[in-house]
Amino acid sequence: MTIREQIAQYRPFNEQEARDQELMLWYMHAMPDVFLRENRVAHMTASAWVVNPSRDKALMAYHRIYDAWSWLGGHADGDEDLLGVALREVREESGLKEVRPVTPELFSLEALTVDGHEKRGRYVSSHLHLNVTYLMEADDAQPLRIRPEENSGVAWFALEQAVAASRETWFRERVYAKLNQKLRQTVR
Repeated sequence: MTIREQIAQYRPFNEQEARDQELMLWYMHAMPDVFLRENRVAHMTASAWVVNPSRDKALMAYHRIYDAWSWLGGHADGDEDLLGVALREVREESGLKEVRPVTPELFSLEALTVDGHEKRGRYVSSHLHLNVTYLMEADDAQPLRIRPEENSGVAWFALEQAVAASRETWFRERVYAKLNQKLRQTVR
């Protein structure tokens, strides 16, 4: 099943996801280059909510660009296998050797605003990240390492502390709290 079909068949958890699902499907139809970062209006990204086996901790990285603790993930860069993108990004950003999807299905959808910023000495205009999130699991005893060009810290947080660690209000209230709520309600 293609990622477009997965997004179309996804059952939204709340109104935010329902509206973001509609927006993602519209962009995917209207803009064939939506999987490429060169689309400066909106492009696809994949993230992971990485939890430990007991499901009481989440992994966060301190991202340099956003100057905040956040989940792990990155740009599709032409790759429509967004689960593969999320897995690669988790490994690259955290140093985890073993991480696995709890399920290969989408866990969450978000349309995320990205303010203009500098990356590698170049200005990147404000745009949207059309993001799919996967629930992943890793042993919290594995060694972690930072990726200096992207983050300055990687750490496990108790679920509620993971939410509180982010200084981005919208992410705390609408993304990370939602992910924890879904984790408690849908994954046993």
